[in-house]
Amino acid sequence: MLLRQKISFYFEDIETLTGRIVNLIITGLVLLSSAIFVIGTYRIPENIRDKLNLIDSVILLIFAFEYLLRFWCAENKLKYLFSLYSAIDLIAILPFFAGWLDISFIRLFRLFRILRLFRFIETQKLPGNLSSKDSVILTKIIFTIFAIIFVYSGLIYQVEHPVNTESFNTFLDAFYFSVVTMTTVGFGDVTPTSEAGRLLTVMMIFTGIALIPKQVGDLIKQLVKDTNHIETICPTCSLSVHDADAKFCKNCGAKLENRLDNTPQNNTNSAISN
Repeated sequence: MLLRQKISFYFEDIETLTGRIVNLIITGLVLLSSAIFVIGTYRIPENIRDKLNLIDSVILLIFAFEYLLRFWCAENKLKYLFSLYSAIDLIAILPFFAGWLDISFIRLFRLFRILRLFRFIETQKLPGNLSSKDSVILTKIIFTIFAIIFVYSGLIYQVEHPVNTESFNTFLDAFYFSVVTMTTVGFGDVTPTSEAGRLLTVMMIFTGIALIPKQVGDLIKQLVKDTNHIETICPTCSLSVHDADAKFCKNCGAKLENRLDNTPQNNTNSAISN
């Protein structure tokens, strides 16, 4: 296997030890970078703030290097460049490429690093107890809600803190506002005053409306589909889930000899005959 193929494989793989380590490191850096941003919204000693900024700069360099590696490994570079994950990665490292410019709003884009975690929430990539389709969909719903609230909380904090410090003093204030808004509770004790803050609030609501219902619909469909299945182990290929009226295995075609013994109807008939 060529070096380019090996690097591309380990970026997407979590089955091998190397693949797990690579992806765990990337996930850990995303979470650490997000935590640094949150901590930076509070009053902390300047020496600690400088150290956190240094760590954040190193993480940016690692993300930039990773992005270049992914671009180098891509077979169709043009397709990769315009893909969703590539756009998320590029937004996450924009502060590094534009660091020599005095553009304060570029700091907003670092909040999009949390969206990189969507890369690892795929059906074939979830280990352990999250291998079933309904668990995967539920995990995506929870993570989607968290990502929307987290990203927009950071964006709203960045635009509201300079002009509305009393209401948006820390990230937690913005997070509280986002949760209250997304859950339609609307206490009204914390509200944005700037046009940018109000626009971001509207965008947050529309983003939730656009993304969450579809995933909830997928979950409902999967749950309905699961109710029409029964657990019957195929004697040939050991497939354990089949349709309720299946007489033969849908995987290998073998006859399901013990299927009737596992159905509720058969158990009921046995009880009546006894």
